[in-house]
Amino acid sequence: MNRIVTLRRALLAGAALTGLAGAPAHAQAQSDIPAYMDVIVGAKVPDAATVAKNNVLALNTGMFDLYSDASKLVQASILAQHPVILGLFSGAGGRFILYRPGQPPLEGPPVPEVYQLLKSVGHSVMALGVVVGPHIAKKDDGSWQPQVQAYRVRLKAALDSLDKTSMPEEWRANNRELISENIAFIDKVAAGETVSFADVQAFAAKQKNRLKLNIQWAADTQVKHWMGVLAGWKKDLGPDWDKVYAASNTIYVARQNNVLYSVLAQFFTPEDINSRLILIETVSFTTTPNDMLDSLTRIIADRTVGETFFGSRYLMDYELMGGDARDSIVAQTKAMGLPTNLPPKVPFGSHQWPTLITPGPGPASLADLP
Repeated sequence: MNRIVTLRRALLAGAALTGLAGAPAHAQAQSDIPAYMDVIVGAKVPDAATVAKNNVLALNTGMFDLYSDASKLVQASILAQHPVILGLFSGAGGRFILYRPGQPPLEGPPVPEVYQLLKSVGHSVMALGVVVGPHIAKKDDGSWQPQVQAYRVRLKAALDSLDKTSMPEEWRANNRELISENIAFIDKVAAGETVSFADVQAFAAKQKNRLKLNIQWAADTQVKHWMGVLAGWKKDLGPDWDKVYAASNTIYVARQNNVLYSVLAQFFTPEDINSRLILIETVSFTTTPNDMLDSLTRIIADRTVGETFFGSRYLMDYELMGGDARDSIVAQTKAMGLPTNLPPKVPFGSHQWPTLITPGPGPASLADLP
């Protein structure tokens, strides 16, 4: 009898377990989760299609991690085999840094400080034209005056200090006239009810030729300095100069006639342009030496990829999809009845200057302007 009761109890327990097993798994799980976990457990998980897409896209994001790790090794290898020169823009006339295998980086001496003095005064003139521009012909608008009057104090302090600065007397006299005219312009427009365009034009006409002199002297100071530094480095490196990689940075407005790149180019052959001498475009005037080295490393490393996969060393210097995209643009413009507006094809190994070189009408320098 006891054995029958025991058997019945076992069968009932089994039936209960079977009932639980037959219930949906999420129902069992939900019954064990306290209410305070709802905010987390209620999160919607991605569907299978989204997971699949993200798994594939992760290959591209993960590629950058691989690149970063490999880049450190490649950069060390480049610097162990090749001298590298970086020309970096700065408000002080630029920086040049020489990296030599097995030696610490060597930074060139700064441009003489007169360069910065000339540039500072020149900027003060053009800044006044910009700052009053939005207020031209606006009657009873004095919103610009506090800022400009404060700047007048700086101009007066600079004028009073000019004789103690390190520049030739001819240059000092020109800058004295520039600053004095700045002060006179502020006083004139501040005394009137409005800023007139005629006032701004008259101010610009008075300052134009003086500005041209400052620009000329500053450029000459900068070029002479860096030409001398690079000539010394080339002499010191001797035969290793033929292994030098050099790069300069630029933003769009400084791309044409880029001073540092143009100076570097005088110590390389035309065949070195875009090969060992590279212009790297950035989004700000200044960048760090490490960022420049990283960019240069990426360019050099990608050339091995282009050669290995496609048999073209300089292929990766260009937009990889650009050729096929060009063909597609031609087909699409034809289908839409539009004229195709594309430049001529350029070979991957082109040594053309990385700036505009096509001649055309119009002035090309300050000296060409009336």
